[in-house]
Amino acid sequence: MPSPQRALVLIDVQQDYFGGGPLEIQHPTHTESLPRIVRAIEAADAAGIPVVAVQHTMGDGAPVFDPTQPGFQLHPEVARRRGENWKTVVKQYGSVYADTDVSTWLHEQGVDTVTLVGYMTNNCVLASAVEGEGLGFTTEVLADATGAVNLTNEVGSVDAETVHTTLMTLLHSNWAAVASTETWVQALNAQQPMPGSDLGSSAAAGAQQRATVAGRSA
Repeated sequence: MPSPQRALVLIDVQQDYFGGGPLEIQHPTHTESLPRIVRAIEAADAAGIPVVAVQHTMGDGAPVFDPTQPGFQLHPEVARRRGENWKTVVKQYGSVYADTDVSTWLHEQGVDTVTLVGYMTNNCVLASAVEGEGLGFTTEVLADATGAVNLTNEVGSVDAETVHTTLMTLLHSNWAAVASTETWVQALNAQQPMPGSDLGSSAAAGAQQRATVAGRSA
């Protein structure tokens, strides 16, 4: 297989996700995921691949992601590593591609494989991975360099670990190759693609596991 032409996309590694409010990342915690994001940045810079830093805005006066407030800013560990050649983008929707020039810019750089890190698993990471398929990108998601929050609404209540694990499994079944940061760094340095799964294989394995569990409980 040809070597992947990668880019690293940093999704919304902004202070509002670290401030102790309802959007504070819960699983993996930001104390776990942020060092992995930094590791991915350093590996990308060493390999000379493009890096895109994305920030979300909800507009002036919004309760979160207000561009006039400190919570909008990139986390200092990311900001101080910002390179002169990084592309910086402000978005208003979940996907990094929606109403931005990110897709066009990546294609201009010859990128065919997009690696996603950042926040949140249950919103912008998911939306970006799904939209990437239609734009012709192979997507990679680093499970330990992303994170989710606890969710409760009229439909139900789900803890952050379940949200994250479920969505990583879902993404790996179709829309992305999901792996740890260290596995990705090894693949990056070897200029090799990361193995993914597919919907048929994941469904077959899921059915087999369910049958095995049912058999044990019978």
